[in-house]
Amino acid sequence: MLPSSIRKLIEQLSYLPGVGPKTAVRLAFYLLKKPQQDLETFAGAITNAKKDIRVCSICLNLSEHEPCLICSSDNRDQTTVCVVAESHDLEAIERTNEYQGVYHILGGVLNPLEGIGPDSLNINQLISRLKQGLIDEIILGLNPDLEGESTSLYLQKLLQPLGVKITRLAKGLPSGSDIEYADEITLGSALKNRREI
Repeated sequence: MLPSSIRKLIEQLSYLPGVGPKTAVRLAFYLLKKPQQDLETFAGAITNAKKDIRVCSICLNLSEHEPCLICSSDNRDQTTVCVVAESHDLEAIERTNEYQGVYHILGGVLNPLEGIGPDSLNINQLISRLKQGLIDEIILGLNPDLEGESTSLYLQKLLQPLGVKITRLAKGLPSGSDIEYADEITLGSALKNRREI
């Protein structure tokens, strides 16, 4: 017997990843208790992020600049590219302060059950970058789970004929974990101890 506006809010909140029906109800009532100004600030932050954020034409990371600050930096090693699934994986690696190369965002990992094949990922853009001849090493920085491992294997077979050194993060990350949630010490160690495949 909730008013339709509250039902609509609950419905929209339930579309967020990891938010089930009960959590959506709790979030809706939490938001309704907030002052109007806080809600307008919150809504403005969402609107501005969507409006101001673009995709870097080089690495495909989310950025307010074109190209992004990492790709345009003179202090980064442009010959080493760390391939990650999503932008939040890049952020996790950056927090280690161990990596000074650049990145390539795949936009996901292979997952045939969800209909995500090679054509759904930013693999062609990676190959185009490699064909320019400016890259010496590709680091496969994908999660050590089934999808990440199968994507790494696929990329390894695809990229090896191009003559670039291919490494992957060391097995310091526990199997089945997400890079996004790894602590800086474990992730930094995995970067330092990467090996060629």
